[in-house]
Amino acid sequence: MKNDIVLAGVGGQGILTIAAIIGKAAMDQGLNVKQSEVHGMSQRGGAVLAHLRLSSEPILSDLIAACTADVIIAMEPMEALRQVQSLSPSGAIITASKPIVNIPDYPEVEAVVAELKKHPRAVVIDADEIAASAGNARGSNMVILGAVSRFLAMDAQTLRDAITGFFARKGDAVVAANLKAFEAGRKAAE
Repeated sequence: MKNDIVLAGVGGQGILTIAAIIGKAAMDQGLNVKQSEVHGMSQRGGAVLAHLRLSSEPILSDLIAACTADVIIAMEPMEALRQVQSLSPSGAIITASKPIVNIPDYPEVEAVVAELKKHPRAVVIDADEIAASAGNARGSNMVILGAVSRFLAMDAQTLRDAITGFFARKGDAVVAANLKAFEAGRKAAE
């Protein structure tokens, strides 16, 4: 088993939370995990990028080579497009559709989404709307995690358990809200 995952977004969107939850779930399944991350300046809308490698075999590098990623997870469409060169021909892109316009010459969102949808396994969802409909307006990253769970070689229950563990210190209501957003994301990616 192997999953090479590129995660991208803008500071404060929860990309590193997604990476931590997937990594914990992978370790709970007895997999090897390596992660590399670049933190943007979240107060200025900087890019955040993480490479997450999961494998039943030893992992020699924490970086993912071009054209080899199994999945690109993005919380923002332009950040997904910036990482497309990492995607393998059979890879999947899971991204939120709502942009974070953090540069003056941000391209037309429709053009960015159209470019992403040229990939046969692209899932572009309104994670903010889905999270709000699930009663967790701040849970768009859990919606994206739910959507990507359909593309990972990992048991969904292990991800649910990792979400529960990650948010347990914040109380049962927060855990329940994040699990509900996760399930809404799984449904959106069907």
